[in-house]
Amino acid sequence: MTTTELDQTEDIAAIHAVVAAVAKAQRAEDADAFLALFHPDAIWTTGGGKFLNGLDEISEFTRAVLPGATKDGYATYEPFFIRFIRPDVAAVKVRQQYFNHAGELQAQGSPLYGMTKEDGRWLLTFCQNTPVADH
Repeated sequence: MTTTELDQTEDIAAIHAVVAAVAKAQRAEDADAFLALFHPDAIWTTGGGKFLNGLDEISEFTRAVLPGATKDGYATYEPFFIRFIRPDVAAVKVRQQYFNHAGELQAQGSPLYGMTKEDGRWLLTFCQNTPVADH
Protein backbone atom coordinates (compact mmCIF):
# COMPACT_ATOMS: atom_id res chain seq x y z
CA MET A 1 0.00 0.00 0.00
CA THR A 2 1.37 3.44 -0.90
CA THR A 3 0.72 6.57 1.12
CA THR A 4 -1.54 7.85 -1.67
CA GLU A 5 -3.92 4.91 -1.05
CA LEU A 6 -4.42 5.83 2.60
CA ASP A 7 -7.14 8.14 3.90
CA GLN A 8 -5.02 10.91 5.37
CA THR A 9 -7.82 13.36 6.15
CA GLU A 10 -7.23 13.19 9.91
CA ASP A 11 -3.47 13.49 9.53
CA ILE A 12 -3.81 16.50 7.24
CA ALA A 13 -6.11 18.17 9.74
CA ALA A 14 -3.67 17.39 12.56
CA ILE A 15 -0.76 18.84 10.57
CA HIS A 16 -2.77 22.00 9.88
CA ALA A 17 -3.44 22.21 13.62
CA VAL A 18 0.30 22.02 14.39
CA VAL A 19 1.02 24.86 11.95
CA ALA A 20 -1.82 26.87 13.53
CA ALA A 21 -0.28 26.17 16.95
CA VAL A 22 3.07 27.48 15.68
CA ALA A 23 1.36 30.70 14.60
CA LYS A 24 -0.51 31.05 17.88
CA ALA A 25 2.60 30.44 19.99
CA GLN A 26 4.67 32.87 17.92
CA ARG A 27 2.03 35.58 18.12
CA ALA A 28 1.66 35.11 21.87
CA GLU A 29 5.45 34.89 22.27
CA ASP A 30 4.81 31.68 24.19
CA ALA A 31 8.09 29.76 24.09
CA ASP A 32 6.73 26.80 26.07
CA ALA A 33 3.79 26.30 23.69
CA PHE A 34 6.13 26.58 20.68
CA LEU A 35 8.69 24.15 22.08
CA ALA A 36 5.98 21.60 22.95
CA LEU A 37 5.48 21.13 19.19
CA PHE A 38 8.97 19.66 18.66
CA HIS A 39 10.34 16.14 18.69
CA PRO A 40 13.07 15.91 21.41
CA ASP A 41 15.70 15.13 18.75
CA ALA A 42 14.52 17.80 16.31
CA ILE A 43 16.84 19.85 14.16
CA TRP A 44 16.04 23.36 13.01
CA THR A 45 17.75 25.78 10.67
CA THR A 46 16.68 29.37 11.30
CA GLY A 47 15.86 31.92 8.61
CA GLY A 48 19.32 33.33 9.23
CA GLY A 49 20.95 29.96 8.58
CA LYS A 50 21.77 29.04 12.19
CA PHE A 51 21.68 25.25 12.71
CA LEU A 52 20.08 24.10 15.96
CA ASN A 53 20.57 20.47 16.97
CA GLY A 54 18.09 19.05 19.47
CA LEU A 55 15.41 20.52 21.68
CA ASP A 56 17.94 22.04 24.11
CA GLU A 57 19.50 24.20 21.38
CA ILE A 58 16.11 25.04 19.85
CA SER A 59 14.89 26.01 23.32
CA GLU A 60 17.90 28.22 24.09
CA PHE A 61 17.51 30.04 20.77
CA THR A 62 13.72 30.37 21.06
CA ARG A 63 13.84 31.72 24.60
CA ALA A 64 16.38 34.34 23.46
CA VAL A 65 14.52 35.58 20.36
CA LEU A 66 10.81 35.00 20.93
CA PRO A 67 10.21 37.54 23.72
CA GLY A 68 9.68 40.85 21.92
CA ALA A 69 9.40 39.23 18.49
CA THR A 70 5.99 40.78 17.83
CA LYS A 71 6.81 44.33 18.91
CA ASP A 72 6.96 45.50 15.26
CA GLY A 73 4.34 43.16 13.81
CA TYR A 74 3.21 39.57 13.49
CA ALA A 75 3.44 36.59 11.15
CA THR A 76 0.85 34.32 9.60
CA TYR A 77 1.50 30.67 8.75
CA GLU A 78 -0.41 28.67 6.16
CA PRO A 79 0.45 25.12 5.09
CA PHE A 80 -0.01 24.96 1.34
CA PHE A 81 1.65 21.67 0.39
CA ILE A 82 1.86 18.37 2.27
CA ARG A 83 3.64 15.31 0.93
CA PHE A 84 3.54 12.11 2.96
CA ILE A 85 6.92 10.40 2.64
CA ARG A 86 5.52 7.55 4.73
CA PRO A 87 2.28 7.43 6.72
CA ASP A 88 4.19 8.78 9.74
CA VAL A 89 6.52 11.26 7.96
CA ALA A 90 5.38 14.38 6.13
CA ALA A 91 7.07 17.25 4.30
CA VAL A 92 5.05 20.40 4.87
CA LYS A 93 5.61 23.66 3.00
CA VAL A 94 4.34 26.73 4.81
CA ARG A 95 3.55 30.19 3.49
CA GLN A 96 4.82 32.61 6.11
CA GLN A 97 3.95 36.31 5.88
CA TYR A 98 5.20 39.07 8.16
CA PHE A 99 2.98 42.11 8.66
CA ASN A 100 3.49 45.33 10.57
CA HIS A 101 0.80 46.33 13.06
CA ALA A 102 -0.89 48.40 10.34
CA GLY A 103 -1.42 45.15 8.40
CA GLU A 104 1.10 45.91 5.65
CA LEU A 105 3.10 42.99 4.28
CA GLN A 106 6.77 43.41 5.23
CA ALA A 107 8.42 40.11 4.29
CA GLN A 108 7.71 36.50 3.43
CA GLY A 109 9.13 33.14 4.40
CA SER A 110 8.88 29.65 2.97
CA PRO A 111 9.58 27.16 5.77
CA LEU A 112 9.80 23.43 5.20
CA TYR A 113 8.59 21.45 8.21
CA GLY A 114 9.61 17.81 8.29
CA MET A 115 7.08 16.28 10.64
CA THR A 116 6.86 12.85 12.20
CA LYS A 117 3.95 11.14 13.87
CA GLU A 118 4.95 9.92 17.31
CA ASP A 119 2.42 8.05 19.47
CA GLY A 120 -0.40 9.49 17.38
CA ARG A 121 0.86 13.09 17.57
CA TRP A 122 2.49 15.07 14.75
CA LEU A 123 5.72 16.83 15.80
CA LEU A 124 8.19 19.19 14.16
CA THR A 125 11.28 17.05 13.61
CA PHE A 126 13.50 18.52 10.89
CA CYS A 127 12.77 22.06 9.79
CA GLN A 128 14.28 24.80 7.64
CA ASN A 129 13.02 28.37 7.85
CA THR A 130 13.81 30.16 4.59
CA PRO A 131 13.16 33.83 3.82
CA VAL A 132 11.75 34.67 0.40
CA ALA A 133 14.01 37.11 -1.42
CA ASP A 134 12.35 40.16 -2.93
CA HIS A 135 12.53 40.17 -6.72
